[in-house]
Amino acid sequence: MKKLLIASLLASAVAAPAYAQTAAPAAEAAPASPHTLTANVGLFSSYRFRGIDQTYGKPALQGGIDYSHESGLYAGNWNSNVNSGAGFPDGNLEMDFYGGWKKSWGDWGLDLGGIVYYYPGSEGRVLGTKADSGAVTNKELYVGGSWKFVSLKYYHSMDDYFSLRGNGSNNGKSTKGTHYLDLSANYDLGEGWGINGHVGRLSTKNISNGSYTDWKLGVTKDFSGWVVGLSYVGTNAEGSCSKAEFYCFTNSNSDENGTLDLGSKSKDAGRSIAILSVTRSF
Repeated sequence: MKKLLIASLLASAVAAPAYAQTAAPAAEAAPASPHTLTANVGLFSSYRFRGIDQTYGKPALQGGIDYSHESGLYAGNWNSNVNSGAGFPDGNLEMDFYGGWKKSWGDWGLDLGGIVYYYPGSEGRVLGTKADSGAVTNKELYVGGSWKFVSLKYYHSMDDYFSLRGNGSNNGKSTKGTHYLDLSANYDLGEGWGINGHVGRLSTKNISNGSYTDWKLGVTKDFSGWVVGLSYVGTNAEGSCSKAEFYCFTNSNSDENGTLDLGSKSKDAGRSIAILSVTRSF
């Protein structure tokens, strides 16, 4: 009897830790943060903004940082090198600051916000036009909607479009109210492959030959977070340098009134081009 009692006590002692271990409550998972911070960097063979050359045919290094809150509020900064021959004399940097509110409901999404484009040290001059004194800027409000992989976005300039005044018969008049409509699609093909397309329309106010349509068609491949892209970009912008049209850019904008020196090397800023890129998000 005594041996049986001792054996029972030993069995209980061995079993007790295992019981206590299984009965202990599981540690609670840390709640997800309502804040998200991401960064991005990219190298592009050429920088096109709304189809127009911003680096005079040269490569661009770009990068930015984005903050978002679970409520839908967001803010960010994005930067790229630019070239004085693309209409930014004495300037070599574009800095974008933006913020807004974005929300989705199933396949549908809404995006409301504003953006400021800033070119420190630059006094913009494009054919027949001249920026006000000080650095080139542009301020826009935007509203966008999306459905699955398709999005439509409208941008409205709140001051002179990139600090430019009207030209030709509209010389000196404000370009405030210039707007841009962007229709884009990004489709995931699976296994890291994707295709994308875009059509945009810029409608300028008080700038002769300033309105145009641009387009893009591209393909991407994700290599362990590094995304390699190849796209073809084109426009119908009037940029013939032989006719001194609006989107003819030159590396020598020497005239203080904004008239281009077409004797120097010049380029059609809206010419069609293939662009190779490598990007990464963190």
